[in-house]
Amino acid sequence: MSSEDNAPGSVIVVGAGPGLGLALGRVFGGQGHPVALLGRSREPLQGLAAELAGSGRQARAYRADAGDPAGLEAAVSRAADELGAPEVLIYNAAVVRPDRPAELYLDEWNSRLAVNVTGARVAVDAVLPRLRGGHGTVLFTGGDVGLRPSARYTALSVGKAALRAYALALFEDRRPAGVHAAMVTVNGAIGQPGLEPDRIARRYLDLHRQPPEQWSAEIRIDPRPDPG
Repeated sequence: MSSEDNAPGSVIVVGAGPGLGLALGRVFGGQGHPVALLGRSREPLQGLAAELAGSGRQARAYRADAGDPAGLEAAVSRAADELGAPEVLIYNAAVVRPDRPAELYLDEWNSRLAVNVTGARVAVDAVLPRLRGGHGTVLFTGGDVGLRPSARYTALSVGKAALRAYALALFEDRRPAGVHAAMVTVNGAIGQPGLEPDRIARRYLDLHRQPPEQWSAEIRIDPRPDPG
């Protein structure tokens, strides 16, 4: 067996930004995983990849719109070809904009759900055949609105609820094949006490490291109570 066979597989982060996406790159990259950062804006992504590279991580940026199935599939394929067979996929993409139940025109409704839900299916379908040795981890970023819908964030609420259902179904379906799918439900705004990006990212790594007999379908991360 070559040293390359023993090296960690790549991690593909769909929906990478300066908060949780960058933290995931730091945490997984710090364990030797090459990290692919996928997002809509090329220059900010390249800045994030350069920041990771400057701290000794291997990272590359790939422009991809999670709402564009063909473009997303192409970016995932390119990342796998250039960084090596994936070991982890993290779907962190979402449209986080306020809207009321009857506020959006149908095309905008569909556009938001294309990112919040459908893109996850596209990314998973692209990654599963490429997983290293056929085994790996697929993680999804959820939120409290997926459990407690908000009338102020209707499309996001519907999207996170649907994403959670997909993640739990995928967990049941792919577990016998050695693929660990799981939902990470973040109960609050990322950045508040207890929900710091690095702390959340470490929980993703913990999920990836779970032995098969202890695999979780979902974990929930709560903020720390206000000491005052």
